Amino acid sequence: MNLFAVLTNTGFHLAGWRHPSAWTDTMMNLEQYIEFAQKAEAAKLDAVFLADGNGVRDLDQPEIYKALRVDGRPSVFEPLTLFSALSQHTSRIGFVATAVTSFDQPYFVARRFASLDHLTGGRAGWNIVTGSYEDDALNFNRDAHEEKELRYERAHEFVDVCVGLWSGWKENAFPEDKATGVYADPEKVSSLNHKGRFYQVRGPLNIMTPPQGRPLLVHAGQSEGGRDLAARYADAIFAAVRTKAASKELRADILERARRFGRDPKEIKFLPGMTPYHGSSKKNAEARIAGLSELIPPAVGIQHLVHSVKHPFTVEDLDKPMPLLEADVIGAGSPRKLVNEYVRADAVTVRQAYQRLIPGLGLPIFAGTATDIADEMEDWYRDGACDGFMVGLPVVPIDLDSFTQEVVPELQRRGLFRREYSDGTLRDVMGYPKAS
Repeated sequence: MNLFAVLTNTGFHLAGWRHPSAWTDTMMNLEQYIEFAQKAEAAKLDAVFLADGNGVRDLDQPEIYKALRVDGRPSVFEPLTLFSALSQHTSRIGFVATAVTSFDQPYFVARRFASLDHLTGGRAGWNIVTGSYEDDALNFNRDAHEEKELRYERAHEFVDVCVGLWSGWKENAFPEDKATGVYADPEKVSSLNHKGRFYQVRGPLNIMTPPQGRPLLVHAGQSEGGRDLAARYADAIFAAVRTKAASKELRADILERARRFGRDPKEIKFLPGMTPYHGSSKKNAEARIAGLSELIPPAVGIQHLVHSVKHPFTVEDLDKPMPLLEADVIGAGSPRKLVNEYVRADAVTVRQAYQRLIPGLGLPIFAGTATDIADEMEDWYRDGACDGFMVGLPVVPIDLDSFTQEVVPELQRRGLFRREYSDGTLRDVMGYPKAS
């Protein structure tokens, strides 16, 4: 199976940073990110993943801002800058970073990821997102975010342009022939000359074709537009699904869409998110979850729910029945669907809804010993629900250590995960040929 880890030094749980064993002095701490990447590489993980945004969030919600919501990120490194630094302290692990199509330019994105791919020897990946936070648009000379359908139309053209720019160079474009004086061969580079609805890009890109042909392309959208974008372009798909059955259903749907786009489904790795809570027993692991929940005041929990599902709950609603919510809301589609699943299954209260949502941020929780966690992972993998996992570690570094030093070795003993990296690039490690 393939394993990616969410790169965070504050933990994947809302209160992870408050745990006594969590790292301290985490703000802009490069050394902690280096240690995280090196431990993930020592365990032979495919890649680390860094989400990103384009603004300071939650200033209008002081309680949640003070508590440091996981995806709030009030002060963070720009992902490709950080990965350029981490690449000098690692040699094999991949680096997957977010870049937002709604607020960037294809030429810039293609150039940055090509640079990272060269700097890392072919270990770069692009998490393609259209942006779901409406206020981020205010930082880019706009009054509001574009409608979802328009954002996805733009994203398709954006990715097409990037792929075209990456393929504009032929091999041996720079012979550096001292005898003839030919350093660069003009016959081995071509302009793109793209003119579309949203972009006009002549090219060529002023950086040669990346070592992987193109960086690994990743997408996590689960709306109709997101599924089509993933099916058309993605090498790997991240997904927020609560159950194995939901994972199988989503995977089958996207792979069928990929077939309609003329792709071989074997070209796509489906990696649902998962949060492991390791303990000496299942009871101990569940106690860990309960202990972290106690570090979340109700006012913070309710605000996190408000932000996640974009519905105006208050603390007065805590013990009222959680209502079913309309799913198709910008920035809240996936969490709303997950919360609706809780409601349909158990008729939960508003308090119970956030208590279930927060420990895994809506992802399935695998709790127990290393054997218990590996059992769950193996069950999903062998039953065709996934090709691996995107792992969110609740408390860092203790859950990073337990996962890499106990769970991964258990997967290796079962023959489910590599003991050594294969030679080559991130695409090679994941079992893909060089992109053409």
